[in-house]
Amino acid sequence: MLPLDFIDLIEPQMGLELDSFCRSLQQEPVTSVRINDKADLNLPWAGRVPWCQDGWYLHERPQFTLDPLLHAGCYYVQEASSMFVEHILNTCLKPDSLVLDLCAAPGGKSTLISQWLGHEGLLVSNEVVRQRVFILSENIQKWGNGNTVVTHNRPADFGQRLPNLFDCVLVDAPCSGEGMFRKDTKAVDEWSLRNVEMCARRQQDILMDVWDTLKPGGLLIYSTCTFNQKEDEDNTRFIIEHLGADLLHVPLQKEWGITETLGYHFYPHKTRGEGFYIAVLRKHEEHYQPLKIRGEKKKTAVPVECEQELRTWLKHPDEWALRQEDRFSIAYPVRYKELIDFLSTRLTCISTGFGVGEMRGKSPAPQHALAMAKDFCQDKFTSISLSLDKALAYLRCEAITLTDQPFGVLLLTYQDIPLGFAKNIGNHCNNLYPKEWRIRIL
Repeated sequence: MLPLDFIDLIEPQMGLELDSFCRSLQQEPVTSVRINDKADLNLPWAGRVPWCQDGWYLHERPQFTLDPLLHAGCYYVQEASSMFVEHILNTCLKPDSLVLDLCAAPGGKSTLISQWLGHEGLLVSNEVVRQRVFILSENIQKWGNGNTVVTHNRPADFGQRLPNLFDCVLVDAPCSGEGMFRKDTKAVDEWSLRNVEMCARRQQDILMDVWDTLKPGGLLIYSTCTFNQKEDEDNTRFIIEHLGADLLHVPLQKEWGITETLGYHFYPHKTRGEGFYIAVLRKHEEHYQPLKIRGEKKKTAVPVECEQELRTWLKHPDEWALRQEDRFSIAYPVRYKELIDFLSTRLTCISTGFGVGEMRGKSPAPQHALAMAKDFCQDKFTSISLSLDKALAYLRCEAITLTDQPFGVLLLTYQDIPLGFAKNIGNHCNNLYPKEWRIRIL
């Protein structure tokens, strides 16, 4: 049952559509996924998400956890409404941009942005909550693009330490969660007018803290998964009037059912997706001093005797810079090397690019992130195709046995998609799947 205070709050906004809107919040949520371009999939498709090239609706919700292709990063289970970010990027931004996703966990919008940027741009994907930042890093690694720096910083760190740097900042702000009502009964139970007011104030604080990191003329994308105007239109007005920005119009198709106000509302009785609000604004142009980028004074090079071998594990080795962090070798885009080195001195970086190798004795062993990377040269390792049962056992970090296979590191695959590495020592294989990522259900 919906809170009466919520109905009273939303009634002026919905008018004659209030009944159909409230009924829609009692219905089953829609299931949608966004596919990675590293695999062809065969899921129960029920049509394409019209505003996202790689977004698809499903006829039913499978048990995703027991699909090895999910763990291999072949697709991401994401609300169709939030995929509208891709349409905004196509309309308003160039791929060779520097983008900040400020409140990024668990990573749906970040993996979308990283795929959209491709080889041309760079994404900084940030999460302030420590427990959530490692989930974000896991999902970024599984997606496999390598054009992303994952950070764990407060919004003010960006505004204070990195002024006038980003071409685009996405603030998918923490909110009262009204758009999640039909997916999560806990969101209904926790809703209150007091929480709405608290969220609206916190959203303004976040916007003010991060505002200075956006270049004049840069793009701000502000979104929430809620319906009320206090957190949505009122905060968009705050950006326009107090921070200094112009609202941008994004072209829509009538059949999408999106409601344009001061921004765009996705109401579940009109659009096929969950509740969502998004607005696009351009920061006022003004003269500014570009941030001076200086790389690290102290760089750690990969040992020469290992670097040649590590580069053979990459399809396009010249596109990647390599550096050593403790015993780990990291690959990150060479075109952004100086910038990434600089960011690593100003921010708390959880990951930059992707891990390639780990020094064990005198020779490197592959890191799991290498198996997930799209630039991974699979031919450098012996590949073993696993059945579904063995793939799930591997993803649970169980010991597996492979007969008549060479000793040493093997690449394990499912339906020709890499799942990770194992080391065959004869009578069994050492499972090298990251224990913190393991499936915890049977």
